[in-house]
Amino acid sequence: MNDKDRGSAGPETAADGISHEDRWLGFQLRTLRKAAKMSMAELAAKARLSVGMISQIERGLASPSIRSLRQISEALGVAASEFFNDGIRPPPEEMGKIVRKRGRRQLWLPKNGVVKHLLAPDLDGETEMLLVAISPGGNSGPEHYVHKGEDAGLVLRGELELWIDGHRHLLEEGDSFRFPSALPHRFANPGPTDTEVLWVVTPPLY
Repeated sequence: MNDKDRGSAGPETAADGISHEDRWLGFQLRTLRKAAKMSMAELAAKARLSVGMISQIERGLASPSIRSLRQISEALGVAASEFFNDGIRPPPEEMGKIVRKRGRRQLWLPKNGVVKHLLAPDLDGETEMLLVAISPGGNSGPEHYVHKGEDAGLVLRGELELWIDGHRHLLEEGDSFRFPSALPHRFANPGPTDTEVLWVVTPPLY
């Protein structure tokens, strides 16, 4: 297996003088900040750091101290480990474009029996693509929810119970859907086996 197969950066420092470690950390920070819907100024204020420092970290031009990283993670409401991806980092030419299976970010909702795998490389684009895994009996919660944009998806495995605007729909493997996200909706897995859905939301919800 070569360096590319392992998802390593190859050379430690790119031609622009920025180390791959700093570039990856900056990429993670920008993604988490966008997911929290915070501006650089808002994050800087909550983390008790300067806007310039946040900007430099996001661009890979500065490495935060352990103390600064802790302050940033507390401001974002995430563990400091969120800035790392199990040691698997994409090479510079793939960062922001390609997501390898081993490098997917995950959102665990254990009380709901749901795991959402982020298939898009970040949350900067116009589309959010997820692999939603739902355990038997798992669901999005008892309440219907709404948001702006559109939801669309394809049932890859199992059964999906989908409520849209008061109507119940039972979808099976190979069935697909699309609807305005402003319509009240929720989902569940009524079957005895795991359900997997390729789910697309635009604009990104997280």
